[in-house]
Amino acid sequence: MDGRSESTRTRRTPRRVPAAGTRPRLRGPAWLDGPMTSCHLVIGAAGLLLAIGLVMVFSASSIEAALADQPAWRPGVDQLLFAALGLVALGVAVRLPAGLVRRWSPIALIAVVVLLVAVLVPGIGVEYNGSRAWISLGFTDFQPSELSKLVVSLWGAHVLAVHGRHLTVKTLLLPLVPVFVLLCGLLMLEPDFGAVISLLLVVMGLLYAGGLPGRLWAIGGATVATLVVLMVTTSEYRMARVTAFLHPFDDPTDTGFQAIRGFYALATGGLWGVGLGNSAMKWNLLPEAESDYIFAIIGEELGFLGCLVVITLYAVLAYAGFRIARRSADRFVSLASVAITVWLVGQAALNMGYVVGLLPVTGVTLPLVSAGGTSLVLTLFIVGLLIRFARSEPEAIEHLRRAPRGRLARWSLPVPAHAVDPVRPRKARPERSPRPGARRPVDAHPVRRPSTDVPRPADRRSTDRRAPAPAARRPDRDRVPARPADRDRTPVRPADRPGRSR
Repeated sequence: MDGRSESTRTRRTPRRVPAAGTRPRLRGPAWLDGPMTSCHLVIGAAGLLLAIGLVMVFSASSIEAALADQPAWRPGVDQLLFAALGLVALGVAVRLPAGLVRRWSPIALIAVVVLLVAVLVPGIGVEYNGSRAWISLGFTDFQPSELSKLVVSLWGAHVLAVHGRHLTVKTLLLPLVPVFVLLCGLLMLEPDFGAVISLLLVVMGLLYAGGLPGRLWAIGGATVATLVVLMVTTSEYRMARVTAFLHPFDDPTDTGFQAIRGFYALATGGLWGVGLGNSAMKWNLLPEAESDYIFAIIGEELGFLGCLVVITLYAVLAYAGFRIARRSADRFVSLASVAITVWLVGQAALNMGYVVGLLPVTGVTLPLVSAGGTSLVLTLFIVGLLIRFARSEPEAIEHLRRAPRGRLARWSLPVPAHAVDPVRPRKARPERSPRPGARRPVDAHPVRRPSTDVPRPADRRSTDRRAPAPAARRPDRDRVPARPADRDRTPVRPADRPGRSR
């Protein structure tokens, strides 16, 4: 067979035959390989979760608000206002360059430490349910622990990205673990055990993306398990939560009350649910129905199918986050995408896990769904960062530059200038003009580049490196005129002066 027939046969068989002993790789539909797939998946999954959350907050909080002599629509409208504020934060995050985020992440970390210290001051921090974790802003309460998770994910990605892809165990652990221990100590003084677990998810995502060896994962897992056991056994409140998780029906009126009511809500919903707004547990029977246990209300009103839709949307969000990390050319974007994705999806898994009885109650909220102003605004800001990272993929940038876009789209969603944003872009400094009469050193003169044209016969001697350049073509004499006293370095005697005879 000649070369032409061989090349024709190769072009007609684009599918590769897997080698012996290897499994064929599963491939999804063709639209998953599009340049804007990551961006569309993040927008679609986060948008649907936000819509479900707003509807369920309206439904789960209306009865409790009415029983407290408040308008039934008040908590839902508050959540809607926070969602609008979060969409503004999302729009800001979409326009933020990654280099600017990296440059300000160390300063943001210092600000978070200051806020976590300030929240412990009795005059500043607000105590709720035995935890001093909020700062009153007048119109709402701000929770610094939510901000700490975002800042640690961005700062940790910046620190690891500085060392490049060749990270050692020292560069992986030293800048990250001491800061994590410091923040965990401040969070345990509040105390906020749920925030510690969420912060642990962020650090685990960073270490996983950085390439921590497997043996260190085993050592770290044993260390974390030991610390968790110590924290649980030294606190009666946390010990009661673990006991209620293992044996909730032993104390159905106290420690197991919330877990049992959550089970009843899920069991009542069945496959199709009792219908939107027809929940019985939201009649002040299930504590924290609009925040910590909103997944139980979803199961009661929308049934198993509604819970399955929520789980699927989080799975799509996880796939999109890891896809961004895999396709990005920026090391910082890859690390930050993994940390943010592990945090969001891991926190959702923790919330749904303790609602269905698989995990002890940790008090973490369901991202984008549960009621909460600070959590919703920061989560939408994180979604904006994921959209920004998805649009900075090399293929996405090429597609956006080729596609026709209107004026509003160009202003609201600008095309990233680079796939890898510089941390500190250098600005061109204007050249300073020399002062009149000031001499410049010879080394300060710019070196003249030799011309590419063929030199003239009179200038051929200057192209030889062995021959010195003519005095008339020296740059120090062409640019700075020498003073009369500097032309001849030999001292002039009185007898040599012009106009006098010997």
